[in-house]
Amino acid sequence: MRKQQKSADCLEVRALTRDRSKGILRLGGITVPCALGRSGVLTRKKEGDGGTPAGRFGLLHVYYRPDRQLPPATRLPVEPLTPRSGWCDDPGHGRYNRPVDLPFAASHEKMWREDRLYDIVVVLDCNMGPAVKGKGSAIFFHIAREDYRSTEGCVAVAANHMRLILSRIAPDAVMLIHA
Repeated sequence: MRKQQKSADCLEVRALTRDRSKGILRLGGITVPCALGRSGVLTRKKEGDGGTPAGRFGLLHVYYRPDRQLPPATRLPVEPLTPRSGWCDDPGHGRYNRPVDLPFAASHEKMWREDRLYDIVVVLDCNMGPAVKGKGSAIFFHIAREDYRSTEGCVAVAANHMRLILSRIAPDAVMLIHA
């Protein structure tokens, strides 16, 4: 029998019916808007499809931009980003869906961004252990654009909501993304 998650352990995400790239995130009594992938929530995630994967994902650790803010208050592991922080998104590389140091020859995402989307970014346990090539990479919980424009497949919320959520979640929290 599956352990019932307490409300501080489970972030529930549901897409809106009128716009599948936007959704609602709930954590106990907290309900906030969120941005989702441009293709909405997908049950069969593939690299580059723009979909947010449906499923249950652990929140592994938090990265933050130390030049812009203090670390968020949370019981999750926290690590500062640096200008050399990257994430491999090349399905053909051995470091696929893993952090990498820049410069990095294979296809990758820069984690030290000019915009504020990764000022706080939580790594979700999506296609991580072990990573299946082509099943999606860099699926994060991060800061949303002001207009909640779609992501490439991540879940994103406003910065103040992110800080509130991180301060309330348990170390074994999961994100449940409903199809």
